[in-house]
Amino acid sequence: MNTPLARTSPAGSIPWLEIALAHARTHWFASLGLGLGLLAVLALLGQSIAQVVAGNAAEGLRYAMLGGAAGFATTALGALPALVLRGLPQKLEDSLLGLAAGMMLAASAFSLLLPGLEAGEQILGHKGLAAGVVVLGMALGVLLMLGLDEFTPHEHDKSGPCGPGYERCGRVWLFVFAIALHNLPEGMAIGVSFAQNDLSVGLPLTTAIALQDIPEGLAVALAMRAAGFAAPQAVGVAAASGLLEPVGALLGVGLASGLAVAYPVGLGLAAGAMIFVVSHEVIPETHRNGHQTPATLGLMAGFALMMVLDTTLG
Repeated sequence: MNTPLARTSPAGSIPWLEIALAHARTHWFASLGLGLGLLAVLALLGQSIAQVVAGNAAEGLRYAMLGGAAGFATTALGALPALVLRGLPQKLEDSLLGLAAGMMLAASAFSLLLPGLEAGEQILGHKGLAAGVVVLGMALGVLLMLGLDEFTPHEHDKSGPCGPGYERCGRVWLFVFAIALHNLPEGMAIGVSFAQNDLSVGLPLTTAIALQDIPEGLAVALAMRAAGFAAPQAVGVAAASGLLEPVGALLGVGLASGLAVAYPVGLGLAAGAMIFVVSHEVIPETHRNGHQTPATLGLMAGFALMMVLDTTLG
């Protein structure tokens, strides 16, 4: 039996569009955030496309795509054990996700924010202005992710489906959209970090993201298996989600390859998006099952590991 949301509207209108518009009217702040975030991304990307096409960012583009491919490969590698495993002890799973969260937080600080502040100071000649530019980028990244989270229909293992029109999407697509919200900012971070051909920025960040993609890929595949999906389907979807990392890397290198000031803004944007995902999605997921202490210890270990990687590889 059709629900009112599922009925086709008169005059050939699009039901999902009507749902999204109604959602936007009641969630005006998220709508504003999504609009501002998308406008910022389009503005940065537009002024950068010519640089990429002209070949001025060819080396950075090559590094970024290799980094995105590494993220895809480790995501697929992490998902493979779900072919034979139906699950892990919840405490271990929360600890592994905490490890991934710690690495993402440290990568945001050491491989995005600090290089962004240094680049901003070199470009603008003032520490305060540099901090303002990076904070502006962070704000744009948070607004973008806030809007995408609010308006993308998706499903989480514990909290269930959310977003406008989720009733019209199959469960596989809801899981795919949820994974996209995690992997896209990671790919963008990789792309931005290589935009200036600086391996001391891009290499430790890419290493950290690739390593934390292993437990993340496994967690996603096991969550899909727990939700009732067959093992090959769960592993295939989790692995395919890693394709969003090279896509995000392409977007990221475009964002930060044009005007000089776009580089620190892009680094701040990628950091803001990653920190949003960690705080809004990953940490709450690890604290839902009563394993806050092992999850927090995992986060601290991941942060320390990334700090060491950044020191030795940066």
